[in-house]
Amino acid sequence: MSRRRPAVAIDGPTASGKSTVARAVADRLGFKHIDTGAMYRSVALASMRRRVDLRDAAALAALAASLAIEFRPARGGDRIVVDGEDVTEAIRAPEVSTAASIVSAVPGVRAALVARQQALGAAGGIVMEGRDIGTVVFPNAEVKVFLEASLEARTRRRHDELRARGVDVDQDEVRRQEAERDERDETRSLSPLRPAGDAVVLDTTLLTTEQVVATIVQLVRERTDVV
Repeated sequence: MSRRRPAVAIDGPTASGKSTVARAVADRLGFKHIDTGAMYRSVALASMRRRVDLRDAAALAALAASLAIEFRPARGGDRIVVDGEDVTEAIRAPEVSTAASIVSAVPGVRAALVARQQALGAAGGIVMEGRDIGTVVFPNAEVKVFLEASLEARTRRRHDELRARGVDVDQDEVRRQEAERDERDETRSLSPLRPAGDAVVLDTTLLTTEQVVATIVQLVRERTDVV
């Protein structure tokens, strides 16, 4: 019987560098990359389009369970396909980000998506990013990393990302949204945003992407038999 390949859990707040770093680490190691935040964003987008009340927990849970969410490999990163539609760009809109933070606090939504995430990563050989990967989804992951950065740095990154996509938004508004999402994510009763007890915490405020990626890859090689 072949040995299960290791799992790498990368958690942290929005704009801490998770997605860019996780994709690069997965590429470097030859692992699959899963962005769990995209799954919650997909539910949020679907709820907005279908006019599901964000206060209706039962309806949101049913929606999360019903959606077909796929990660389709493509040059430049996976495409996110929901019920046959490519929503890769649509789920990154600011209003979807806000809705995703609300949707992700619904127990039924989390239960439905965590089960899918665990199934996706069961075979190992995966870099999974999110907010509760090391604490809830894969508490036995061989390597757990929690990325953090100052609110100011994350605001600049998020503002630059939005401008690059043609979204005109005031930087102060971005800062307010980031702070509000931090508050929701850190204080929710179910799976609050926090480092796992055995996670390596990396402050990315003053680090380059390559420095963070190299640190994590080295960590994986030290703790597992990956070469």
